[in-house]
Order: sequence, then C-alpha cells, then structure tokens
Amino acid sequence: MQLTGRGVTCVRGGREVFSRLDFQAASGEAVAVVGRNGSGKTSLLRLLAGLLIPAGGTIVLDGGDADMTLPEQCHYLGHRDALKPALSVVENLSFWADFLGGERCDAAASLTTVGLDHAALLPAAFLSAGQRRRLSLARLLTVRRPVWLLDEPTNALDAAGQEMFGGLMRAHLARGGMIIAATHAPLGIDARELRIGGGV
Repeated sequence: MQLTGRGVTCVRGGREVFSRLDFQAASGEAVAVVGRNGSGKTSLLRLLAGLLIPAGGTIVLDGGDADMTLPEQCHYLGHRDALKPALSVVENLSFWADFLGGERCDAAASLTTVGLDHAALLPAAFLSAGQRRRLSLARLLTVRRPVWLLDEPTNALDAAGQEMFGGLMRAHLARGGMIIAATHAPLGIDARELRIGGGV
C-alpha cells in the first residue's frame, strides 16, 4: 500500500494554505507532518480524510481496497475528541463502530487496551481530558482501518498514556498500517518528517 500526493494545493477561505506539495507514505511507515502554526498540517490531514477538496494536484492510494475510497480506509483523529457527553464510554464507542462500519473488533477489549475498562459505563461528560483522548484512541482499535490520520495525537495524554499509544502505533505499523500525524512533539515512534511551509 502506498499513498502519494503530487502537486497538492490547499485553499481555505480564499487563502492559499500551501501549494504544489509532494509527499509519499508506504505500508508500515509513519510520517510526521511538521511546520509552524497555520502552515497547513491539519488541512493536509483533512484533505486526506475527504473533509476538504484539493484546489490542485492529486492524492492516490495504491494497494488498498479497490472498492473503497481513500477516506473510507482512513481513521481521522482530530484536535477535538468527537464524543457525545450524555452517552457512556462504551455507548460512544459503539456509536462510532456503527457509524464507521467495516471490520469490527471487541469494544471491551479496546477499552481495556487503552485503560478505560473501569469507566465503560461512565457518561463521557465525566471523563478527564486524558480519558477523553484515550476513548478516541479506542476507536482506532475497535474499527480496523489501514491509514491513521492523527492531529496532535498525544495532546492531554500523560507519560503512561503516551507510552501506551506508542505501543499501539508500533503494532499498527507492524500489521502493515500507515500513520500520518501532524505534530509539534515527538510521536514516540520512528517517523519520517514531512515539513510544510517555512520556519519552525
């Protein structure tokens, strides 16, 4: 499986965010998208997830499921944890599994892996920021998709949570998955750097 972008241009609100961007990622590889604030890191992930349309260029996934679009083969984990506060932890996970469809794994096992099994029946409104992020990570495990698009994925995670997530990412890559992560901080795994824009 290989993801390739050629000459990709992104325009938002009439402003060109980046232009003529070339990038590539392969199975078993992590790419860390880095750059200053406003350089387009999140916009690139949203293009890959199908939430934005490129103003130019092409994005192609070779070797994936030919019957599915790129967005249908991606998990997009954004800045905000997309949770329904009134639903319990396990109900939130079930909602996402039903919404996303596809190959489904045991939700209880996913919660155990991310350290939230004790809170399965707790409404999401009562979770701490770190627990909310852990619940979002459980979504990656409950529905299998080969491409993970992660926007500042370690935000709100403590040291133990970051170590746990590093293990999840390594396991995903070992299964032939792909990770593209926008980040200002080290991911905790080996990753090739893709820099967008100038500056730091």
